[in-house]
Amino acid sequence: MTPPSPTVRLGALDPATATEVRDLAAAAASTDGVAPLSEQPLLGLTAEAPTAHLIARGPAGTLLGYAQLDLGAPGAASAELVVAPGARRRGVGGRLLASARALAEADQFAEAAGRRFSVWAHGDLPAARALAAGAGLAVVRELWLMGLDLAEFSARFSEQVSAQLPAPLPHGAVVREFVPGQDEEAWRRVNARAFAHHPEQGRITRADLDARIAEPWFDPAGFLLAERDGVLLGSVWTKVHPAGSAAGHVGEIYVVGVDPDAQGLGLGGALTDRALVHLAGRGLRRAILYTDADNELAIRAYTRAGFARTGVDVQFG
Repeated sequence: MTPPSPTVRLGALDPATATEVRDLAAAAASTDGVAPLSEQPLLGLTAEAPTAHLIARGPAGTLLGYAQLDLGAPGAASAELVVAPGARRRGVGGRLLASARALAEADQFAEAAGRRFSVWAHGDLPAARALAAGAGLAVVRELWLMGLDLAEFSARFSEQVSAQLPAPLPHGAVVREFVPGQDEEAWRRVNARAFAHHPEQGRITRADLDARIAEPWFDPAGFLLAERDGVLLGSVWTKVHPAGSAAGHVGEIYVVGVDPDAQGLGLGGALTDRALVHLAGRGLRRAILYTDADNELAIRAYTRAGFARTGVDVQFG
């Protein structure tokens, strides 16, 4: 079977095609035990954003594979892709990968020398390794998935005199809930400063933030802001994954960000503790988070809090 050449669409997909892609991703997650597309590409299905959608269909119009190319970062283009479980080992993934790479380097999207192309593989599955190796791509980044038993955390919290939980806030700092319609721009300013060198988190736009606030999982009670004299110092944002999702019914430390001027005060640890208390109070049994494998400072801090590595996502480039 000759793999189909994918069609390319720019901007937002129509609702019917977006639903097909979500169904395809869900089927792959059920087979592989890990979601093939992360949150941003799923939100990008229907967003007017600098993205390209590559759609591979069979002769009967059945969706066999899908890739999304993020063209929003200067000089770079990052892809994620998924192939239907029943259409694997037929060259569909290879054709999608090659087409996405060619599109990233095409004149109409590139600066003078073309964009640096990369592709994410969630779960670091052997098939994804083989696909990347066949395309001459090597590992350029690893993102650790770390997990924590909230029952064990709660047991330590109940003995807070000896465990010193939650960690104290810096002098004069107070914590409150995020207020939609009020705190968006202040949060974005601090987030941009905290993640100035992060390839994804550092370029969150107001539209990106609004899209997440509009999601069913959003809960301002789990979005905590730390302030001193009315000035935002940092925040921690949690997310509860519903039962039946690829992650399972768990709580996620979604984003922890501290303004550079407030770093070194222990604020990140204090906010993380309070986020875990919130998630435990929701009756959840497990918490997860993602962090870059080369962020040794963060990994040490999360390990001290009780997190351990449970999985890895790999970026090839």
